[in-house]
Amino acid sequence: MEPIAFSGDRPPKAGWPRHLGAAGLAWIVGALATAAAIGVAAVLAVVFAATVVVVGVLGAVLLAVGGFAYRARRKLRNTDPDLIEARNVGGHSWVAYGWDQRGR
Repeated sequence: MEPIAFSGDRPPKAGWPRHLGAAGLAWIVGALATAAAIGVAAVLAVVFAATVVVVGVLGAVLLAVGGFAYRARRKLRNTDPDLIEARNVGGHSWVAYGWDQRGR
């Protein structure tokens, strides 16, 4: 394929104008490829934006559920003076706290 532009004093050859059809076709194919790439990029942008929104909503729901659980745990604490606290220290072993503190 001959070059489209010439440098220096060299004149173009006689068959030069017929190559412009191939260049025009290349421009059309390039424009179609660019349009297809823009379309794919737009679809991917929408998909990733929707993903970010879903992650944000799930994070907010998780935070709300955590807040409700914390509030429910705080309300369930019993202030009964006859109730003692016991902790599991492994297996079937428990340690009780506050059993000797009655009446003080």
